[in-house]
Amino acid sequence: MDYVARLSFRDSVSGADRDAALLRRAGWKYPDGVRVIAEFWPLAADVQVVAIFSAEDVAALLEFEFEWNDVFDIDVSPAVSAEEGLRLGPDIFGRLQRMST
Repeated sequence: MDYVARLSFRDSVSGADRDAALLRRAGWKYPDGVRVIAEFWPLAADVQVVAIFSAEDVAALLEFEFEWNDVFDIDVSPAVSAEEGLRLGPDIFGRLQRMST
């Protein structure tokens, strides 16, 4: 399954801890079982990292969150590509009860 993770620095994290997190990231590798599709560092105030990845095992997701939740608020959501969503959409909409009335 594919996921999108959005990481935002916690309000309580000091500037020194933010800098330390950047240095920590330089030597960190994603957990085994995670295949990174993309990682972006937006130049934004509300989100500092957007990671898009695949993982089959929830343990890899937990390891990712536990590694970084000391400095980041982390939101991980399942995701599908636009291509996959467009492929699945017609069939799914055809089964929706609200669409048949």
